[in-house]
Amino acid sequence: MIRSIFTCCRPLPFLLAFLLLLPGCQTAYFKTMEKFGYHKRDILVSRVEDARDAQHEAKDQFRSALARFAEVTGFKGGSLEEKYTQLDGEYQASKVKSDAVSSRIASVEDVAGALFEEWEGELDQYSSDSLRRSSRQKLDSTRGRYRQLIAAMKKAEAKIAPVMTAFNDQVLFLKHNLNAQAIASLRDELASVETDISALIREMEVSIREADAFISAMASE
Repeated sequence: MIRSIFTCCRPLPFLLAFLLLLPGCQTAYFKTMEKFGYHKRDILVSRVEDARDAQHEAKDQFRSALARFAEVTGFKGGSLEEKYTQLDGEYQASKVKSDAVSSRIASVEDVAGALFEEWEGELDQYSSDSLRRSSRQKLDSTRGRYRQLIAAMKKAEAKIAPVMTAFNDQVLFLKHNLNAQAIASLRDELASVETDISALIREMEVSIREADAFISAMASE
């Protein structure tokens, strides 16, 4: 099972990474990968796996952040500065994981667009009507599964920004108000934060299941 395209192409990691960073070089990247036997379909599966794993990591991080937030609201003594530092650390870690999710989803969209465009364009190359119809059916089926997958990923991603905005507000408020009143205010926000993060985690779990189903279906074809 494909796990990571870069792992399988150790002689070229820096070249491939460089190609991905240059504007308009996705085509060159895909052509280079094809020369080593990795086609867009393979790359798509690999990137879906990466996006799924990024969502797993983000989900775990948001759970950790929620636990830290609840811990801070239960503060009964000690250093408020230390509590702020810990909560800010959770926020920064959550931002890194959130950005990774968005980046992985974007990379899935890039290769999927290239794959379906190529597939569609090659249908006219068939001389056999029956093979063309079979390929068309397979394309439609794969694209349908992909649309379901990307919709779930996007739905989960859309819930990240409101959570991060609220999280940032709480961290900033605590930073500038290191006192018991600030803790009381955060305590009032705990229920709302719990609700938002729980909803985000549920959507991520749906997206992860869709990714697993997509990967399984691609492997069985």
